[in-house]
Amino acid sequence: MDLGIEGRTALVMAASRGVGKGIAGALAREGARVAISSRSEEALEAAAEEIAADVRPFPADTGDLERLRRLPGEVAEALGPVEILVANTGGPPGGGAVDNSPEDWEEAFRSLVLAPRVLIEEVLPGMRERGWGRIVNVSSSSIREPIPGLALSNANRMAAVGLLKTLSDEIAGDGVTVNTVATGMFATDRLADRHGSLEQAEEAAKERIPARRLGRPEEYGDLVAFLCSERAAYLTGAVIPLDGGMLRSV
Repeated sequence: MDLGIEGRTALVMAASRGVGKGIAGALAREGARVAISSRSEEALEAAAEEIAADVRPFPADTGDLERLRRLPGEVAEALGPVEILVANTGGPPGGGAVDNSPEDWEEAFRSLVLAPRVLIEEVLPGMRERGWGRIVNVSSSSIREPIPGLALSNANRMAAVGLLKTLSDEIAGDGVTVNTVATGMFATDRLADRHGSLEQAEEAAKERIPARRLGRPEEYGDLVAFLCSERAAYLTGAVIPLDGGMLRSV
């Protein structure tokens, strides 16, 4: 299936590893010009070399909003205007509803809500002018079923979905789609750290997930590539679970 994104310029955040890296790989395989970003320049360069020779690294910290404002312009100078934006930010610390400090709440809001908004603000005028654009938000199953002990993530990811749902309604007529993927349990370093090892995470998946396994980053990338395609032009404002059946809610 030709997804129609060959030659399009994509910016993928947090793409040095995990699902971000899987997304960048899928877009590169479809012929997109891919810019990847994360905090570590060394990790980015290693990821870029592994994904494809023409993937370009652009170091940036999602907590630095001024840096994020400059990032799309740098990508445009190197690869062309950003036509596909994958907002993959966040990962705040755990804690109950009243466990974290106001400073923790501000940092989580900056990363999960303001960072995507700043990036969108920079790329959206060009998308609307060209009559084509794709914005995909990498989120969590917690936007459907809050996860105990992750109040910062639960609350701020829901706020981000509220922002993006509002945006999708405002720009659907301009040829720009906005969708969110509600991520389940994927075989990433972060999940391995949370469970002690990837093997332990796999065992937990057998108990919690009807598919009885962890998702693979490349599977995540394939879904996002489709959401960014010409074939998905009528799909916008959606929250799509990708979790092996983990969510029980309708």
